Order: sequence, then structure tokens, then C-alpha cells
Amino acid sequence: MTGTAPAPFATDDYRARMERAVREAADAGLAGLLVAPGPDLVWLTGYAPPADTERLTLLVLAPGEDPVLVVPALEAPDAAKAAGAPALTLRDWTDGRDPYALTAGLLDPRGRFGISDNAWAMHLLHLQRTLPGTSYASLTEALPMLRAVKDAAELELMAAAGAAADRTFEEIRTVRFSGRRESEVGADLAGLLRRFGHSQVDFTIVASGPNGANPHHEVGDRVIEHGDMVVLDFGGLKDGYGSDTSRTVHVGEPTEEERRVHDLVREAQEAGFRAVRPGVACQEVDRAARAVIAGAGYGEYFIHRTGHGIGVTTHEPPYMIEGEEQPLVPGMCFSVEPGVYLPGRFGVRIEDIVTVTEDGGRRLNDTTRELVIVD
Repeated sequence: MTGTAPAPFATDDYRARMERAVREAADAGLAGLLVAPGPDLVWLTGYAPPADTERLTLLVLAPGEDPVLVVPALEAPDAAKAAGAPALTLRDWTDGRDPYALTAGLLDPRGRFGISDNAWAMHLLHLQRTLPGTSYASLTEALPMLRAVKDAAELELMAAAGAAADRTFEEIRTVRFSGRRESEVGADLAGLLRRFGHSQVDFTIVASGPNGANPHHEVGDRVIEHGDMVVLDFGGLKDGYGSDTSRTVHVGEPTEEERRVHDLVREAQEAGFRAVRPGVACQEVDRAARAVIAGAGYGEYFIHRTGHGIGVTTHEPPYMIEGEEQPLVPGMCFSVEPGVYLPGRFGVRIEDIVTVTEDGGRRLNDTTRELVIVD
């Protein structure tokens, strides 16, 4: 795929994110944040250490203090190259030294800290033993909206990822489905996502016929047959930001019932989208979509939440689900993806990524939501 590469995030972008994280931590009554390798660390600093390292790497953010990245000495040169590195202090440690003592010196010994959900239990337990007066809360619990509101540059990347997923769908609908295995069509989807700029493919669900009644079927060896409804759900990361879209196609002409169920899900998806506006609770998006399906007598067959947040990962807060009272804020991005799943028969799901605007919502996926007929 050709095109102009997006401008990389600069040091000031990462500095602003770290400053915002510190403010939100203080507002939540936390003494600071401890950020382990993973999406939070990448988002805050631009640094992605080796995924399989067992050595302690931890970003320490605390009100009134400069950000500090505790990092193994052998990985410090790479950390220093990260775009956000000039906005923080590197404190390295060598094998044979105690990294937890080093980290403890940066922390309030009686403080409560937010810590990355994916931090190793080994590291957290060592910190607790070193500083028994401290306590911890997961970042998802303590600051669920930390990455939820995207700035203009992030929204541009989200839109580009959505457009790449749309191009993937426009291509996949032209390939042959009948007589091929789900896994073959899934491989086509993965190849197309990469062709259109994705560096990472997170999932390629191809659920045909009765497999479509399982929302997370992904792909299998079933041979797709003429007369099958096929749920397609695919996405991944392009330039560090996520795509995720679902469309349901039919091999040959559908029955009246199949078309009716598809139209119902399309109506529910539209209702969920139209519920999006600033200040509305996340659960209202779920309620709007679910009411349409329940009103038609299919409520028991809509068996998952209506949506999930998306950004530097393909699933993150906020969640469009009953009981989630977090109000929508301009810049939030999430899926709207109602479905109907009839056990042993077929399923239908339609999904767009939506971002909240100042006066409503904007779809980041624009392919047709009508039932597409494929060969």
C-alpha cells in the first residue's frame, strides 16, 4: 500500500500524556502510577521493550516529581531512543542489583498506586514486600478513561485504520466463498489487512452457517456452502491504532428469515449509533440497540455487549454495556456491534467503530451495512 506515512508522535506529545496521567491519578486519590511494559507504556512514552523480558521495567509517575523509567541497563540504550525519553529520567539497574529497592526509593512508602493490568505478579509482589505500607489498584479500575479520549492526531490514525479495514471488506466480498474452508477466507482477510497497511492482525473471524451462532468462533476447517450466512469480523493495528469491523454476507440468495434477521440487526446497529452523543451514559448505546432486537422477539439471542473501546489496543474501556454509567466524551472511540445468534443455524453481526463528536457520533467504517451476496 502506498501513501503518505503519518507524522510520528513527538516528545511533547508524550510529555503531555504523562502530565495528564499524573493529573488524573491525583484526582483519583492516587500517590502515582506504575506503568509496566504494554500498551500503556507505549502510549505514554513511545517505548516498547522486549515482550518476553522478565527484568523489571517500570515507568513511575507521581505528582510533583519528574517521570522516571526504571529499566535494565542492557535495555537502556533502546529506551533512550524512544520519542518520549527526553521527557523523563532513565534509572537503569544491572543484573545482581535489586531493582525493587531502586524503585522503592521513588515511591511514597504509604501510598496507593495505580498499576498496569498486565504487570507481572512477580514484580508487584516484590514491591509489596519491599514497601509493605503501599497498596495498589489496576489502571483499568482506577483510571478507566486514561486512553479513552483521543486527540486530533490519534483520531486521524483511527480513521485511517478504519478505512484500511473498509478496503479489506470491499476486496474480500469479491473472492469466492463457496467450496472454500473458513481458514482460507481468514487467510485472505489477514493478507488484505496487511496489504492495506496493518502491521498487526489481531483476529479474522469467518463464521459460516451454524458456526455464525458463536460470536467468537474465529476460523475453522468447515467448508463454506452455498446458502450459508457468513459472519466476518476482522481487525488489528495500523500505525499503532486499531481497526475492528464486522459485516455479514450470504453465499447465494438468502431466505426470507435470514434477510429479516439481517435487517433487524442493521436497524439495531443504526439505533445504537444514533444514541451516541456527549454526556450520554455508555449503557444507553447498549440499551438502544438491544431494545430493537428485544422488541422483535430476538432478545435472548443477543448474547454480548453492544461495544468496546478501541485505540492502541483493539479492546479497551469504555464498554457499551448495561450498568456502565460513564458518560460519553468527544474523542472516545468504540464499537457498536449488535448481533443475533440462532444456535445450530446462523448468526448476524454488524459492527462499526464510532467516535463521539461535539454533537453526536461519526462512523469510522463506511462500507455498506446491507446484506451482501457473495459467490
